Amino acid sequence: MLQFHGGGFVVGSNDTSCNDMFCRRMAKLCDVIVVAVGYRLAPESPYPAAFEDGMAVLSWLAKQANLAAVRRKGRGNSGNQQGIFDSFGSSMVEPWLAAHGEPSRCVLLGVSCGANIADFVARKAVEAGSLLDPVKVVAQVLMYPFFIGSVPTKSEIKLANSYFYDKAMCMMAWKLFLPEEEFDLDHPAGNPLVPGRGPPLKTMPPTLTIVAEHDWMRDRGIAYSEELRKANVDAPLLEYKNAVHEFATLDVLLETP
Repeated sequence: MLQFHGGGFVVGSNDTSCNDMFCRRMAKLCDVIVVAVGYRLAPESPYPAAFEDGMAVLSWLAKQANLAAVRRKGRGNSGNQQGIFDSFGSSMVEPWLAAHGEPSRCVLLGVSCGANIADFVARKAVEAGSLLDPVKVVAQVLMYPFFIGSVPTKSEIKLANSYFYDKAMCMMAWKLFLPEEEFDLDHPAGNPLVPGRGPPLKTMPPTLTIVAEHDWMRDRGIAYSEELRKANVDAPLLEYKNAVHEFATLDVLLETP
């Protein structure tokens, strides 16, 4: 499982305490290896840096899988424990991943803006096809995705000035993330349903979308899930009542009676 943290593309990290605890819960509950992805943040590294970093990690995973296969083949031929090393003498194969990972069953999990990155990576994986072998993205989980668009939704109007991530904060994040000359609320990075964005939705992997009742971006996630189902993609929707954006990684909320 590749996990992409949230933070509006401008804050957060893969190794914060809240993200670490979240990933540990996912690893335990789902019985998977979780790779928490660190990506460059805006405004120092605007779009498409975070998206490129997300795809780079999937490519790294494919490289790891192929190197592990080469090492296993070498052991079988020679009977020794010969490894694969770089020019500095460091092992190029992550032993924990080679021993326990199953690259043909890769799941992408994105939290908030991380969901945008996960969806981008899933699309690029579809386009890449066999070039990523043996890695196969078999599903993605989009948790309260950071989607946006030029036509306001009901949740954006109702919750514009309330609950954690409001309209002003979201607009600031997008202005910091998108280059000034590209700023558009219907930018492909923010609106997954913008016309002409490829590949076709029918080619997307099974997608679980999770939304929060009191999230400003709630309706965007619901709309995307509905369009995926219309394209015959297995795309269940899970809505958490009385919840706000980022509820799953706000551990203080988990301790609230």
